[in-house]
Amino acid sequence: MTTTTPLTSDLDLFSDEALADPYPRYKALRDLGPAVYLSRHDLWFISRYEQVRSALGDWETFSSGRGIGLNDGFNDAWASALINMDPPAQTEQRKLFTDRLSPRALRPVAEGIDQRAERLADELVARGSFDAVTDLAQDLPVHVIMDLIGWPEQGRGQLLDMAAGWFDSAGPVCPRTAASVPKVEALMGYLAGVVAEENLVPGGFGWTMLEAHKAGRIPVEGAIGLLAGYVVAAFDTTISAISSGMWLFARHPEQWDLLRSDPALAPSAFNEIVRIESPIQVFSRVTTREADLGEGVVIPSGVRVLHGYGAANRDERHFPDPDRFDVRRNPVDHLAFGYGNHACAGQGLARLEVHAVLKALAARVERIELAGEPVRALNNITRGFRSLPVRVS
Repeated sequence: MTTTTPLTSDLDLFSDEALADPYPRYKALRDLGPAVYLSRHDLWFISRYEQVRSALGDWETFSSGRGIGLNDGFNDAWASALINMDPPAQTEQRKLFTDRLSPRALRPVAEGIDQRAERLADELVARGSFDAVTDLAQDLPVHVIMDLIGWPEQGRGQLLDMAAGWFDSAGPVCPRTAASVPKVEALMGYLAGVVAEENLVPGGFGWTMLEAHKAGRIPVEGAIGLLAGYVVAAFDTTISAISSGMWLFARHPEQWDLLRSDPALAPSAFNEIVRIESPIQVFSRVTTREADLGEGVVIPSGVRVLHGYGAANRDERHFPDPDRFDVRRNPVDHLAFGYGNHACAGQGLARLEVHAVLKALAARVERIELAGEPVRALNNITRGFRSLPVRVS
């Protein structure tokens, strides 16, 4: 039965207050129904685990082809990016990611990631106090990932700010989104220059993409979009997972004790970190036909729908006591990396890095404590920290 009057809410999910602590709003929306129309933003929001997972797996109904952003400027500018495609075009281009980022392909680099994590842990433990974002979480993405991609040394540092701007620019029309535009324009210009000058190291992940472009398999806009995918996705998920993990362990020392006593819990701890503090909170798609989500709620055809990864990962209908951080939970079915044909292709690399950091620190650190006030990095799409002062002993 189609409802003539949809469940409606005037909640603002993109205010400073909402981005700083979205979880009470997510719960309120989950309690309203499987999908709710957000009148402030003229879009539908799916927040329950079952419905979010189902929608992510149904690209024929929930299409990425009209863009995943919440404004036309973003979707027009990145129309050729992999994230804004549906099969079959998306399937072919995605292989450029999956072939080079598969577990088998990453196996040879695992030892090097472990070694760098151990050297970094030694250095930071000797210091005693450091910023878990700038000194710890950003190290592996900037150095290891960029080396794997074959990125030029010059300009690596500025990519961090550009990547954050890319996600912000996918938000609704608002001052925060507008403020991100210069960063995104700089990112597009920089990536276009890398492609035009072929300024990538042969043999790296990025070179594979460049060869595909030179062979005529993808247009220049597609090459730039794929490079953006490598850079943006590689940075954000890993940085957020490491820094959020440090924050969670500082607040829950008993969980750190569990990991220290059994380092084999690192994969489970990683899954729990990204479940409870999902690096990507939301992405949107557009319906190609009516979608019946149950309980009499039918989303119309041709409307934009926001998929709540962060909300689904805290859905008490699926995860018992979802606001409790428990490294033994091992929620392997979390949606932090999405699901279906657009599931994060680089999640294997993120796992390698975060596992390495957790194990290196667990072998050296008895206690993690906050050494100052954490500063959230408010972003329309992602969740993480700008600064996180910690002390280890």
